[in-house]
Amino acid sequence: MLRSAILILSGNAATSALLLARNLVLARLIPVADYGVAATFAMVMAVLEMASTLELHQQIVQSPRGEDPKFQAALQGFQVLRGVVTAAALVLLAGPIAQFMQIPQASPAYRWLALVPLMNALQHFDIHRAQRHGRYLPVLLTGTIPAFGALLALWPLARIFGDWHTALWAMLIYTALGLITSHLMAERRYRLRLDLAEMRGAMQFGAPLLINAAMMFLVFQGDKVIVGRLSGMEALAIYAMGVTLTLTPTLIGAKTIQNFFLPKLSAARATAEPALFRDLSAATFEAALLTGTVLMVGVFVLGSPVIALLLGEKYAALTGLFIPFAILQALRVAKTGPNVVALAAGQSSNGLWGNLPRVLVLPLSYLVLRETGSFLYVIWLGTAAEAVGFALTLWRLRQVMQPPPVWGALLTALIALAVTASATHLIGPVAQSPKSTVLIALVLLALQFLSMRGLRHVFSGRLT
Repeated sequence: MLRSAILILSGNAATSALLLARNLVLARLIPVADYGVAATFAMVMAVLEMASTLELHQQIVQSPRGEDPKFQAALQGFQVLRGVVTAAALVLLAGPIAQFMQIPQASPAYRWLALVPLMNALQHFDIHRAQRHGRYLPVLLTGTIPAFGALLALWPLARIFGDWHTALWAMLIYTALGLITSHLMAERRYRLRLDLAEMRGAMQFGAPLLINAAMMFLVFQGDKVIVGRLSGMEALAIYAMGVTLTLTPTLIGAKTIQNFFLPKLSAARATAEPALFRDLSAATFEAALLTGTVLMVGVFVLGSPVIALLLGEKYAALTGLFIPFAILQALRVAKTGPNVVALAAGQSSNGLWGNLPRVLVLPLSYLVLRETGSFLYVIWLGTAAEAVGFALTLWRLRQVMQPPPVWGALLTALIALAVTASATHLIGPVAQSPKSTVLIALVLLALQFLSMRGLRHVFSGRLT
């Protein structure tokens, strides 16, 4: 198990590191306001993916019929139909979107972006089917190779354009390479079927996930839309960069946790092994909590130097927001544990409930930002909402099973959160005492490690 986990983690980390490097290099190469415009491209793609998400590729992994070629062809056909509709919608809505974001000059770029959902929909699902057999390399390479290619393309693109067009074409190159790689990694011939019965089944499975995707858009992009509308493109660039730097590590952890544990949890449930399912559930919870703790401790130790080194003076305003952003994302990633376990148990609505508080707080965030002009209050409001959301995911999980006993891991994660939250008020003294900061970080990580009994059992070979 440890070898598979290391492969998944390293692959996801490599892809995310390359995408993060692309964002950082892009921020260096173009003006701050242009990076804000580039951030709207990601927001637009997120809303389109949200509007059509059914997690069809996850059905290949989760469904007992995942090996059936006809089932795969039907899901691929449905995916292409979804991509065509999404692309057409973006072509029609490009102008209104640009007007809403107050950047009418970007409307042609939004039309070009219609190619992204279309190319994504044409990817081969074999890369996901391989995960059923513990083969993760195809899906990992389909992320890593495109990310590396897009990063290499930045310099020539910046020399040609020198503005937000650089981000547009880098995004198109990334998507095209992903499409090509998925087909090169496939074992089966690519087939498409349009089957109304399979579509209905996919819709039934995906309907809660579709609603959750709408929630996820509002969670990940709602604050950015508010900031862009009220504070302009430069402010959006600062806020989006803070989200990117703290969200990327948690996405690595969350994706690794789902890729590694979901097939094993599903198999344990399918073979009626309740003890194994319970122990794997505990390890899944602990892995999510560990991801959040590592992020908070890392920002606690390295936050300010990282901003200065990677972004320079253009993004100096981000320094005071870095730890609050990290705490927010740590609470968000903690929900991955109950969400993955619930999905393996057949409950696909768990994530929806966990995201509901974050959505409900958005109007208050709008009012607070309009009245104060401060991002900090918006971040702390989101943090409180994520804490409530975590509690809701546990409550929903109890509808289908008893949550695993992970109180020790939860307590040590809360201690790490309390220490890093306090650091936001002591950032001057902390910055002057790096040895104390490193010592505190090591103690926090040691406490977290000692509390993770389930995860240690997974990697020691006691769980198979």
